[in-house]
Amino acid sequence: MRLKNSALLLLVVVLFFSCDKKRVFDEYKSVGGAWHKDSIVTFDLPKLDSTKRHNLFVNLRANNDYPFNNLFLIVAIERPNGFTKVDTLEYQMANPDGSLLGDGFTDLKESKLVYKDKVRFKGKYKVHIKQAVRENGKVPGVDALEGITDVGFRIEKID
Repeated sequence: MRLKNSALLLLVVVLFFSCDKKRVFDEYKSVGGAWHKDSIVTFDLPKLDSTKRHNLFVNLRANNDYPFNNLFLIVAIERPNGFTKVDTLEYQMANPDGSLLGDGFTDLKESKLVYKDKVRFKGKYKVHIKQAVRENGKVPGVDALEGITDVGFRIEKID
């Protein structure tokens, strides 16, 4: 009976993950218990079909230790020729009552944040993500951003 339940669980998991037909690239990297302000998370993207357009997302896993309502990120996309486009982004991370936004049943929430849409790639790119959160009225950034456990990057094809 135990083997039968295990096989059924494995089948459900495989079916669940195989249903993600839009995914082209989806990877997470752990930042530990806190994301240090000088820590840059880098993703080496695969070579993609240059005739197709893609939507890009920054994915985050956060827990209830996250102390802010919003999140500031510096995202740089490095082209094969070395040219780098840098964006400073702001995302809302919590409801007015302080509860985290995102998907998840526990205190760990997963957020899929829109970065760019309808992007065409020509060659192999790199993406660099850095947190840039500051407390109100203070110039230096938060040294160690509590509550962010993993940073991810996702590319989806457009049908």
